[in-house]
Amino acid sequence: MIDVLLGLQWGDEGKGKIVDYLAGKYDVIARFQGGPNAGHTLYVDGKKVVLRTIPSGVFHTHCLNLIGNGVVIDPGSLKGEIEQLIPLVPDVLDRLFIAHKAHLILPTHRALDAASEAAKGEDKIGSTLKGIGPAYMDKTGRNGLRIGDIMGKDFRKKYDKLTQKHVEILKQYGPKIDWQEWETPFFEAIDYLRSLQIVNAEYWLDTKLKDGKRILAEGAQGSMLDIDYGTYPFVTSSNTIAAGVCNGLGVAPSTIGEVYGITKAYCTRVGSGPFPTELDDETGEELRRIGNEFGAVTGRSRRCGWIDLVALKYTVMLSGVTKLIITKADVLDSFSPVKAAIAYLADGKETKELPYDLCDVDIAPVYQEFAGWDKPISTCTTYEEAPQIFKDYCRFVENYLETKIAYISNGTGREQLLIIS
Repeated sequence: MIDVLLGLQWGDEGKGKIVDYLAGKYDVIARFQGGPNAGHTLYVDGKKVVLRTIPSGVFHTHCLNLIGNGVVIDPGSLKGEIEQLIPLVPDVLDRLFIAHKAHLILPTHRALDAASEAAKGEDKIGSTLKGIGPAYMDKTGRNGLRIGDIMGKDFRKKYDKLTQKHVEILKQYGPKIDWQEWETPFFEAIDYLRSLQIVNAEYWLDTKLKDGKRILAEGAQGSMLDIDYGTYPFVTSSNTIAAGVCNGLGVAPSTIGEVYGITKAYCTRVGSGPFPTELDDETGEELRRIGNEFGAVTGRSRRCGWIDLVALKYTVMLSGVTKLIITKADVLDSFSPVKAAIAYLADGKETKELPYDLCDVDIAPVYQEFAGWDKPISTCTTYEEAPQIFKDYCRFVENYLETKIAYISNGTGREQLLIIS
């Protein structure tokens, strides 16, 4: 079976630490969507490591790691990530596999991303400017280049043809972006990628399943950024919910087992877009400071707010989450009261459903308050040690979401995880 692990909010839920913990139970960890804009932060032996494209099982020596066809790959970024890992994980290349059908991010994709975002002005969507969106646009437009193409004799011809198309589009924008300076490291990285283990991933995974191997599909961005079901148009360019696993890895729906859904104990969002529970005050700033809410890849400060149970129940429903995981519970140790949005006032009418377009309605959260707990969660080594008021809060969340909590992360360390079931 293939179990799934994904974020339930707007990303940055702490997926890296959790998949690193769960990886011990699995033989294969497979990324099924996203690109190098998604940074999974791990703390290994006290050292902070950020993974952008490589699956988070890389630190477990028994795990094979697959970059699936639903991922878009920046060759230079991936090369740099591998070179960063080799001193820490000398056998990383022996256990890393890349799908033939994964699409490439070209230098001109990055240029198009920057030019398009700049042209939007106040309407910009908050792109990380990594070229992710333009690469997915070429994929759906049937123009893209894939990993398998780099093995062909006519790769440069295909590259030049697509690049020329991009150059014509770039002429519509200004100012000029000197993307040519990115070409030399791009082709150096392409040569490097040719030496890696490139596989027919759908057949490769099918063989693993038939051999009885346990597989964990690892999502990148959060569910509220899903291209179909997120807060459109302020979303990413791929399907981030559980349904995306089938397309992103080439597997059948019948192979899906458990679905682990991760949420922070509060909410964050990077860039533009609606955020009903955002706190633009001292409380929001305190959440940002204590939670160290700055992007692992971009360094951008994250917008912060109370947990949004309305949006969370929506994403739990979309992916059929079977096991809930709450991260950064320790950040709330300093707050009293603790609040949770249990409904919205949408244009003055109370609802527990996510509106069609959060940008098009006047939204105000309806909060339920909980007293702060009298003992820091960060000091607990088991769930049984947690204060009763915190356990009551967790039970309320479970009942609202109709989903059981399996794990609670109460610190950055690998070992700081409270196991409930």
